[in-house]
Amino acid sequence: MSFATNSTQQLSFHDSTFSLTERERNFLERSWAKVFSEKIFPYIPEEDFSVLYSNKASRPNTPVNVIIGALILKESLGVTDDEIVEGLMFDIRYQYALHTTSFEEQPLSDRTLSRFRARCLSYETETGIDLIHGCVTKLAKEISEFMDVTPNMQRMDSLMIAANIRNLSLLELFYTCVANLAKVMTQREMQLPEAQAHYVEKDDYNRFIYHNKEQDAVGRTLIVMQDAEILLSLCEGAFDDTSEYQLLIRLLKEQTTFDDDGTRRLRDKNEKEDASRVLMNPADPEATFRRKAGRKHIGYAGNIVEAVGKKGSVVIDYAYEQNIYSDSQFLNDHLSRQPIYDETVTLIADGAYSGENNIKAAAEHQIAFIPTNFTGKKPADIFAEFIFDETGRNLIECGDHKKPVYTHYDEHNDRCNAHFPIEDCKNCIYREQCNPRFRKSYALREISWKAVNRAKQLRYMQTGNFKEYAHFRNGVEAIPSLLRRKYHVDKIPAHGKKQTKFYFGFKIAALNLQKLLDYTNGLDRCASQKKVA
Repeated sequence: MSFATNSTQQLSFHDSTFSLTERERNFLERSWAKVFSEKIFPYIPEEDFSVLYSNKASRPNTPVNVIIGALILKESLGVTDDEIVEGLMFDIRYQYALHTTSFEEQPLSDRTLSRFRARCLSYETETGIDLIHGCVTKLAKEISEFMDVTPNMQRMDSLMIAANIRNLSLLELFYTCVANLAKVMTQREMQLPEAQAHYVEKDDYNRFIYHNKEQDAVGRTLIVMQDAEILLSLCEGAFDDTSEYQLLIRLLKEQTTFDDDGTRRLRDKNEKEDASRVLMNPADPEATFRRKAGRKHIGYAGNIVEAVGKKGSVVIDYAYEQNIYSDSQFLNDHLSRQPIYDETVTLIADGAYSGENNIKAAAEHQIAFIPTNFTGKKPADIFAEFIFDETGRNLIECGDHKKPVYTHYDEHNDRCNAHFPIEDCKNCIYREQCNPRFRKSYALREISWKAVNRAKQLRYMQTGNFKEYAHFRNGVEAIPSLLRRKYHVDKIPAHGKKQTKFYFGFKIAALNLQKLLDYTNGLDRCASQKKVA
């Protein structure tokens, strides 16, 4: 299939809008379809997706801007693939929004969207390039310019996203992995031993897991573990290419070990590998486990960067990773994608994003990063008065304006060991705060440049100016709530990081579309009020 652009649409004699009454046309012009048609559709970067298609002469692709537009509308309207395809066939608003009113036959079929997803995911797997992220952020830039939202004021937040899977017990996990392999072996016409044949029988899951009262869960888990060994011994390399085989191998590695006599057994709690990375459910082997704010989470994490102007806001960047990904790393990744701005941009986030390295990295892009709180131990306030040299390794002056007689940089602990005259420290009014160590001939204060900067930031956090920043940051917390309530991020109908990230990207695009609609509706209300006046 070759690539062809669909950047323009010529109206024909058969255009469906010609048959509308004046009243119907007025309603269409006032609907969301007009905004989408004029402010979204023309800016969909079709050429970016040419890499998904052949450069040889062949049947042309379904217009990419129609596919992308349909996927945005799908998330915006909360409909399924089938419903968006049907909507494009029978709803003039869909056709108007996607510039297909002159098409003799609407270009989407029930397989068009799934095939497009597969192409995008395959390309990302091969190249590491996320075409959807590029598309969504480019559209965000266009929306920002129309709404006059500059990048000068930004705020950032993250959210946990539940994988669309059940939380399995250890018994259920073992059974599911063994049963999945048994079914694949049967499909390839391998005869299962009589003792393990029940795994492919209908309703065996319920019988074994819920109705078997002869043994406890641990005893049944051991039986399934032994059955796993038997099935694996029969494979003899014939099933190495299957995910079912690989996941069972992974499960046994994570949850079992061997005694000195070579007997396999379940691991004790203190023997288990990192709980955050172990297999939780074979339906989504990439989903990870994390505790946050006292709650258990299985799945992924999203990160949102929102630019805010006087008349609205736009999500200008996003990221999607396993939920063990730290906020600090999200910030680092975001900064790596940013240009060096001509004027200072303010980025505000909570304390989980903080860190001296991130502050420095932000400054290199002309970004003033302001964390609204701190995690971990807080340094003494007097440290804000300490002065380091440009290297951040040598202390020049303490909070009482005393100079050390000798300094030594401790590279291992990344701090300066500063030696002061004993009398200077004994008689210092800040002695209790500073808490130096007294030696025979000198007083020792071990302090890092990071601690000094943290103390300065904490002092700044007490100012009225900072409190305004903190209030500003709180506004971004509405986005995770909206993504859950309206766009159902915890019920994505897919498994795997790349697959679910694809949907997440279009949910962000749908969110920005709603922000654009709210903005244009506000303009219309202002125009109406002026006419009345």
